Amino acid sequence: MDRTRKGLPATGEDAARTSRRGLLLGAAAVSTGTLLTGCTSNDSTTESPAGQDRTASGEASGKAVTIGFAGPQADHGWLNAINDQAKKRARTYTDVTLEITEGSNDTAAQIGQIETLINKKVDVLVVLPADGKALTQVGLKAMRAGIPVVNLDRIFNSPQAYRCWIGGDNYGMGLNAGTYIGEQLKGRRDARVIELAGLDNLELTKQRTQGFDDALKNYPNIKKVARQTADFTVESGQAKMAQLLQAQPAFDALWNHDDDQGVGALRAVEQAGRDDFLMVGGAGALSAFQAIKRDNGVLKATVLYPPTMAASAIDLARALGQGQGVGGLAEYEIPTSVTLYSAVVDKDNVDRYLSTGFS
Repeated sequence: MDRTRKGLPATGEDAARTSRRGLLLGAAAVSTGTLLTGCTSNDSTTESPAGQDRTASGEASGKAVTIGFAGPQADHGWLNAINDQAKKRARTYTDVTLEITEGSNDTAAQIGQIETLINKKVDVLVVLPADGKALTQVGLKAMRAGIPVVNLDRIFNSPQAYRCWIGGDNYGMGLNAGTYIGEQLKGRRDARVIELAGLDNLELTKQRTQGFDDALKNYPNIKKVARQTADFTVESGQAKMAQLLQAQPAFDALWNHDDDQGVGALRAVEQAGRDDFLMVGGAGALSAFQAIKRDNGVLKATVLYPPTMAASAIDLARALGQGQGVGGLAEYEIPTSVTLYSAVVDKDNVDRYLSTGFS
């Protein structure tokens, strides 16, 4: 099954390189709010003139900005959260008008939607492409028309097609998941772990697995004994996890790449009556946060791939439209790339992240 057709988050090798050179930001609203919500000029004056309108966040309103938002079809929990985050963030600004497209996983349809936004002469575009490579030309078209583009998550092939890229860190997801599991098992001899991955024809899956494997190299007592791929759905997670449980009667930990397929994986675990291992998920679904908070099952943590990046993309787009920099930084321009940090959420910090969980 084609994951871009399903509208799931994906980045390529360029995104991995971007993540290494990009600005590292925390994933929670608390973190992004500190740096990005105040996408304002670097003037140290904080008071606005008497009678000036203020945004819902208390910030002084600025030049009116129309932001065009185009993403794939929201047929996955994470993508639906992307749309919600963008809409909610735009509503916090009295000086922002959001023009949002219906969303499509058909490349030609999404190109048409973006061209419509270009023809409407929006001030800034935020684009999460169904296929970064295929939509590079329309990104270039917007930039050449004088409309700056915030490229969200799946990266265009050319840096000339966007002014700023913001997205997640797939390698970091795997690295942090592996490190968390390694720390939990470091006192155990001959520990065994398994991995429930995504689709191997996707670069993001390879990056997540590579990060996981690199982390485990630091724990010589741990051996990965099995790996199975699924396709990021509840049904596939349940079926593939059932196969893993049957093939592996004893293991100590599981890393599951995606919380949506994790819902199915947990069903398979419950049906098998297994509770002899710990599980780490991926992405940051509300159901995962709630299970972690209850702390009465195998799911002990999840590693974020935060949909809050869409809210931050709106912040960045507003700043571009108003010719401002990012609050808290000395530069007068927004950065070229922003890579979100893949935080590990467990029972100790889950309350902090509950509000960012997606359904």
